[in-house]
Amino acid sequence: MAELELEVLAEIRRIAIEELEWKGEVEPGLDLVRDLQLDSLGLTVLAVGLENRFRIRLSEEDAQGVRTVGDLVSLVERRVLSTARVAAEVRS
Repeated sequence: MAELELEVLAEIRRIAIEELEWKGEVEPGLDLVRDLQLDSLGLTVLAVGLENRFRIRLSEEDAQGVRTVGDLVSLVERRVLSTARVAAEVRS
């Protein structure tokens, strides 16, 4: 895994354990709803935590294809890289 992917996964684990009181493992293949037992509030807490940590925005449309922890890692990574690219273009 790339450094950014590891950082995103670590933040998902932190939020799951500290804010959502999850007691198990948090691995990329786990389903957010079925395996981590997240309801709409839990998913919102997770999304807001990731938005705040990585200074990104996640939309309803983004959520459509996200089922697993790995899907969420990939989405956040894409948003971070996209945001960085746009910021670099604005500066140049």
